[in-house]
Amino acid sequence: MGRLIGWVDARHTIAISAVAAFLLRLPGLTRPIRADEAGFTLVARAWDPSPEHLYGPFFVDRPPLLIAIFRGSDDLGGPLFIRVLGALACALLVVLAAWTARLVADERSARWTAVCVATITSTTVIDAVAVKGELLGLPFVMAACALTLLAVRRRSAWLALLAGLAAGTAPHIKQNLVGGLVFAAVLLLASGLTRVLRPGEVARLAAAGLVGASATTVATIAWALSAGVHLDVLWYDLVGFRSDAASAIAAGSPDAPVLRAGVLIVAALVSGLLIVVGGFVWHVRELWSADRALTAATAALLVTDTLALVYGGSFWRDYLFPLVPGAALAAALLVTRSDPGGRRMRAVVLGAAVSALVCLVGWSVLNAAGLQEFHEHDTGVAIEAAAEPGDTLVVFGGRADLQLASGLRSPYEHLWSLPMRTLDPDLDDLDTLVAGPDAPTWLVEWVGFTTWSEDGGARLRRLVEERYDVHGTGCDGRPVYLLRGLERGPVAPNCGETVMQPIRP
Repeated sequence: MGRLIGWVDARHTIAISAVAAFLLRLPGLTRPIRADEAGFTLVARAWDPSPEHLYGPFFVDRPPLLIAIFRGSDDLGGPLFIRVLGALACALLVVLAAWTARLVADERSARWTAVCVATITSTTVIDAVAVKGELLGLPFVMAACALTLLAVRRRSAWLALLAGLAAGTAPHIKQNLVGGLVFAAVLLLASGLTRVLRPGEVARLAAAGLVGASATTVATIAWALSAGVHLDVLWYDLVGFRSDAASAIAAGSPDAPVLRAGVLIVAALVSGLLIVVGGFVWHVRELWSADRALTAATAALLVTDTLALVYGGSFWRDYLFPLVPGAALAAALLVTRSDPGGRRMRAVVLGAAVSALVCLVGWSVLNAAGLQEFHEHDTGVAIEAAAEPGDTLVVFGGRADLQLASGLRSPYEHLWSLPMRTLDPDLDDLDTLVAGPDAPTWLVEWVGFTTWSEDGGARLRRLVEERYDVHGTGCDGRPVYLLRGLERGPVAPNCGETVMQPIRP
C-alpha cells in the first residue's frame, strides 16, 4: 500500500483521500440523530433571541454561528443533513491538510498527510457518524495554518488577514478551536525571533491578522446588539458558563469521566492519532534544528488543543478531532524523511488506515446485525405514537435525541444534563414547572432523579408522584410518566428495531 501511495500522482491520491473521507461518513445517514445534533437542531428551530436569552426557550453554551449552521442544514434537508455537511467538511479538511503539507515539505508529504487525515476523520473508533462543532470548525483551523505559512513566506498582509479570518472563525463554531490563532501568533513571533522576518514585517502581518481574527467576533457582537441580546448574556453563554460547568463536573462523581478518559486514550491509540503526535514529540529536537519557527508553532498548536481537551473534563471521544490539524502538521514534517523516523511515521499512517478499515467492518457488522442500540430514539418514537397534538415532554437526563424523535415541544429550558446541573443544580426550576400550570404532559426519567442532587431529586420525585402516573416504560425500563387525568395510548417502544426517519425539513 505504501508503494501504491508513492506511485499514484499526488493530485489523484489527495482527491481519492478526500472522496474517501466524504464517502466513509455517509453511512451515518442510516443512523438516527444523536443527542448533541438533536439538541442543536431543537435550539435552532426555536431560536428567538431576547435581552436575557441568547437563543430563546433553550439554553446552550455554543456560538450563534454553529446554531446558524444547524438551522440552515435543517432547512435544507432535515436533521440528518448536517451529516452531509460534516462529510464535506472532512473532504475539505483533507485537501487543506495536503496543501499545508506541501508548504512545509513536498508533494510526497501531501499524499501521505491526506491519507492520514482521511483515516482519522473517518474512523469509527472515534466517531464516523455524529457531526458537531469540533468537526465543522477543523477546516478553518487548517486553512489558518496554511495561510499563515504563506503569509510569512510572501510577507503578505492580505494573506495574513485571511489567515486571521479563518483562525478567528473557528472558535465561533466551537470555542476551544483556538489552535489556528495560537499557531499564527507563535509562527509570527518565532519568525521574528529567528530573523526570518524583520520586526516591521512581524508588526505588519500581526496587525493584518488581528483585523481578520476580530471580524467574526465583531459580526457576532453586532448581531447580538441588533437582536437585542445583552452582551453580558452573550459573554456568559459562550465563555463564562464553562467555568461554572467545570465546577459542576468536578463536584460530581469522577467515575464516568475517568472511564471516558480511558476510552478516549484507547481510541487515540487505535486510530493512530496518539502515535502520530507522539512521533512529533519524539523527534522534536531534530525538527527544532531544521525549522525552529514551524516546530514551535506546531508544538504550541498541539499543546493548546491537548489542554483544551483536558480542561473540557467530559472526555467524549470526538474531543480528539481538534488534534487533527496538529497531527497533520506532525505527519507532514516527518512522513517523507528517509531516516527511521520517517519510515516509522509512514508505517503509522498505513497502520491507522488498516485499523480504520477493520473498525469500519466491525461497525458495519454490528449495525447490519441490529446490535447497535438506539434506545433514546426508539423511546421517542413510541411516545410520538402515543401522544396527541399539543402534548409536551421533558426528558430528565437531557436526551435531546429522544426529545426530537418524539416530535414534542419541551417546556424546560435545559436539553442537556450539564447545563441543568450547572444552572438548575437543586432542580428548583424543574420543580416549579412540574408543579405549575405548564407541567409537561409527559416526563421520562431517563436518568434517576437523584443522580446529581439527592435532596432536589427526592423533592422532584415527590412532585412527580403527586401529579403523574407511570404510563409504561422506555427502553431499558426507563419510567415514562403521564400527567394524571389524561388518557393516551400505550407507550411500547420497539427497542433495537430502529426504523430510520426520513431526511426532511
